[in-house]
Amino acid sequence: MAKTNPGRFFEDYRVGQVLTHAVPRTVKMGERALYHALYPARHALYSSDAFAQACGLPFSPLDDLIAFHIVFGKTVPDVSLNAVANLGYAEGRWLLPVWPGDTLTSVSEVIGLKENSNGRTGVVWVRTRGVNQHGETVMEYVRWVMVRKNNVTAPAPDAVVPALAAVVAPDSLHIPKGLDFTDYDFALAGEPHRMGDYAVGEVIDHVDGVTVEEAEHMLATRLWQNTAKVHFDATFREDGKRLIYGGHVISMARALSFNGLANAQMVAGLNGGAHANPCFAGTTIKAWSEVLDKAETAAPGVGAIRLRLVATSDGSVGQLKDSAGKYLPGVLLDLDYWALMPA
Repeated sequence: MAKTNPGRFFEDYRVGQVLTHAVPRTVKMGERALYHALYPARHALYSSDAFAQACGLPFSPLDDLIAFHIVFGKTVPDVSLNAVANLGYAEGRWLLPVWPGDTLTSVSEVIGLKENSNGRTGVVWVRTRGVNQHGETVMEYVRWVMVRKNNVTAPAPDAVVPALAAVVAPDSLHIPKGLDFTDYDFALAGEPHRMGDYAVGEVIDHVDGVTVEEAEHMLATRLWQNTAKVHFDATFREDGKRLIYGGHVISMARALSFNGLANAQMVAGLNGGAHANPCFAGTTIKAWSEVLDKAETAAPGVGAIRLRLVATSDGSVGQLKDSAGKYLPGVLLDLDYWALMPA
């Protein structure tokens, strides 16, 4: 009897199935050091205990995307080991800060299935929760992936496509206990711009670029125990290339957005996202953002700003789709998220 895990294929999923993901992960400051070595991450709240304490927190939490990568990585052996591509995200919320010493686990529920017309692949939707050692949910999100069938003659399941909210309601965003931007230090944060300085529809060119290499990408996927074959095994794709982990592109673009959005300190909600085109080693990632909306929060001095973050391989700014509504070939990532910043 085989003891190894070949991963689930499309025909192995059922709507309502609950997947408890293996290998809890205790995170400490080494995680931040590696994260900041991989990405040019400079947001002050995640860099300094003193700055975080001046904003009402007990000390600096771990970067929001560290929590995302860890929670996501746990799901890979059960959700996307045999994935062709990770297609999108919705209804994401960061519900509690992750502190050094926290232990995270993940659990997912299958909420949708739809076989593709080629009969060789299908789309699986899952809702994933990341849970700390106290049983508290620290974050949740929906994602959908295209997964191979192992047996192409297996009958297609009844199609179930979940209805997902286009936007996380701003009044449902979690504001960390004690967060207060009343006496926010703009000089230490790096830029003078508060939420009122941004206009809906404004486009911000983040200017800087980073060329991604295999070594960094492989370190990132191993750090978060992401075992998807397309990231490790060059024989798994017909073109013989290893696909750069989409989360690597997300974190790189978010870090690059510091230049122009240094005060968008905390990611609080994930409205939607698409990995529009594949990314491979040698690609230079640049980024731009569009301001989509702004909202007040109940926390003193804290506003919520809705941003579209776009990562590109060609340095284009403000261009997203062609006249037919298809992503342009230079677009790598289209991410719609809420961030907390001084109002």
